[in-house]
Amino acid sequence: MITMIKRTHWLSLLSLLASFIFLVLPVAAQQSPAPAPSELEELKGKVKILTDEVDSLKTKLVLPETAELKSLYGLGPAASKIYQLGRGLSIGGYGETNFSLLIDDKGTGKNIFDFVRFVLYAGYKFTDRILLNAEIEFEHAKVGSTTSAGSGDVEIEFAYLDFLLEEQANIRAGLILIPVGFLNEIHEPPFYFGNKRPEVETRLIPTTWRSNGVGLYGTLLPGLDYRTYGVTSFNAMGFSNSGVRGGRQSGNREFGDSLAWTGRLDYTMIPGLLVGTSFFWGDTGQDQLFGGQKVDANLVMYDVHAQYQLKGLHLRGLFTQTHLADARQVTLGVSAASRPVAERMWGAYLEAAYDILPLVMPGTRQSLSPFARFEWANTQAEVPAGFSPDNTKDIEVINVGLSYKPIPNVVIKLDYRKLTPKSGTIADELNTGFGFAF
Repeated sequence: MITMIKRTHWLSLLSLLASFIFLVLPVAAQQSPAPAPSELEELKGKVKILTDEVDSLKTKLVLPETAELKSLYGLGPAASKIYQLGRGLSIGGYGETNFSLLIDDKGTGKNIFDFVRFVLYAGYKFTDRILLNAEIEFEHAKVGSTTSAGSGDVEIEFAYLDFLLEEQANIRAGLILIPVGFLNEIHEPPFYFGNKRPEVETRLIPTTWRSNGVGLYGTLLPGLDYRTYGVTSFNAMGFSNSGVRGGRQSGNREFGDSLAWTGRLDYTMIPGLLVGTSFFWGDTGQDQLFGGQKVDANLVMYDVHAQYQLKGLHLRGLFTQTHLADARQVTLGVSAASRPVAERMWGAYLEAAYDILPLVMPGTRQSLSPFARFEWANTQAEVPAGFSPDNTKDIEVINVGLSYKPIPNVVIKLDYRKLTPKSGTIADELNTGFGFAF
């Protein structure tokens, strides 16, 4: 901030000096003999140099603009802006809001209109090979609670240093997004369908999920990309019958007694077709007592995924499964309301969309995409002996809707979600909202 103030101060001073010179020249010309042609040319040259310096300062102080957002190095398009910058500061971000109207099985639920989040990306490229990238998120419009809802949050979603070495191997260190699933790394609203993220990538893959760590990423062969990190693991004290989401440590004074290894491999076989897999493996006990005993709560999560995009067509599929060792002892260590913690959890979804607007408006930058997504999510697939599964956590979801983009970075969404649990009821939803990225 001090540096920016100093730059602004010098910019103002230089601008004032240039203006003064231009104002004084005519007066000086009336009061003094006309300068020799050579002196006049020299003076004009000095004024031009001064003007060029002012323009240069203005350029350096203006935040860089990116002509086209595109995803790089496993990040969302807006989060990738820093990689397209030659040097210095980059600012980006995204946000979303939605109105959720409960259709049936309402029970005690409420219709909710929420400014879900506003996010700022701040990056700084120190050199051609060293950069900082960070995401700061503001959730639910305010930190404090209201009479209608609990408190929102201000969080750092990621903050890391990249050391760009070679195309095949670059170093990333800091608070890192875990590279599992589609949305955990790329979750900017214009780039996924529906007002709400898929249940599979919320309940099974606990988006947004990050940990402190260090690792490598790069391109091994044309079309073959990887990311792999050593990170802090979950804290199993936060596990429940709803899954592992409550066990995220999220960079906040994380316990480091149990560490983990995570990785991802994606292969673009032909233009538009991506297939890949990702995993997370590590102990989650963090050297704590569960029911009076230490546990060997080794957790393995993996997914296989595929995506095909051609012109207006979008197809996506994902399957994920989680296995937790010593789940019985973990269950005994959590509250009764959170039991049982499952030994196995799984989820899958299939998604299809098509941009129909180019069919009637060839060459348009706008898009209108009907979509449909079918999901299966079960965080109670297998539970420890002596416990019964909570079948309210075994659900099917049908999500259909429209996404309209007046420009590529702004989306207006309308969708209907039908949630059907194996036991109990969940209200269906009619959701509308908008999102943006910059």
